[in-house]
Amino acid sequence: MADELYKPRAASGGRYETLLVEKEGAIDWLTLNRPEALNAMSRTMMLELQDYFGELYTDYSVRVVVLRGAGRGFCAGLDLKEDRSGESGGVVTGLRVQRRVSEIVMRMRRAPQPIISLIHGPASGGGFALALASDIRIAGPKARMNAAFIRIGLSACDVGVSYFLPRLVGSALASELLLTGRFIDAARAEKVGLVSAVVPEDEIVAAGRAMAGEIIANSPVGVRLTKECLNMSVDAGGLEAVIAMEDRQQILTSTTGDMREGVAAFMEKRSPQYRDA
Repeated sequence: MADELYKPRAASGGRYETLLVEKEGAIDWLTLNRPEALNAMSRTMMLELQDYFGELYTDYSVRVVVLRGAGRGFCAGLDLKEDRSGESGGVVTGLRVQRRVSEIVMRMRRAPQPIISLIHGPASGGGFALALASDIRIAGPKARMNAAFIRIGLSACDVGVSYFLPRLVGSALASELLLTGRFIDAARAEKVGLVSAVVPEDEIVAAGRAMAGEIIANSPVGVRLTKECLNMSVDAGGLEAVIAMEDRQQILTSTTGDMREGVAAFMEKRSPQYRDA
């Protein structure tokens, strides 16, 4: 298969074909923009998501990403209607195609910026994976999520879902959802802690903006290191390993001007003015 099929690319002028990126100060509003297909993940969308999240790693101008879907749903998963006749070619080609989507969630976790997903309507298969790979999830009342892979003859363990889901909700519920492929609705998702909140459909954007604003009110380096430590703590060998990471982070941040500004602002009862320095 031609190498260009595996290269992240953007449309002319740097604007994506399937993603809409709107900048609001230090917040990026990233919209999956294929509403006619319930934002199903085409080849182009997968490569563009790789590109976007890969560039975030060294983009210090972006401090929070809010991920959402255009139209009636968050993301219906893989676009099964897309012509994939040119992708048959055995194990080597299959693995390259598979990594096209799995690389997205790895880049989401590598990115130092917290990612807030606003989930409305269906988040299935790969869409479920995008939601799980986010740091915070806020749902509308009609949100429905499932590991759709198993319902089309595949394993439900795909795109990091079998890694994230049991860590978020426990192995018993994860087993239920993965082995059956059944949907979890917004109310149950909130009850088990899969989403932080369920808000009315017309308030979901405001809820995402408020959450992003609270994060941005903290020091940039403090937020970046917090996400990094949380990621590592999930798989740490024990309490001592976590404490060692935390101790080093606190010593690092304690030497910054932002830490001194934070203390001064607290003592003076005013909002801190962080400079990421």
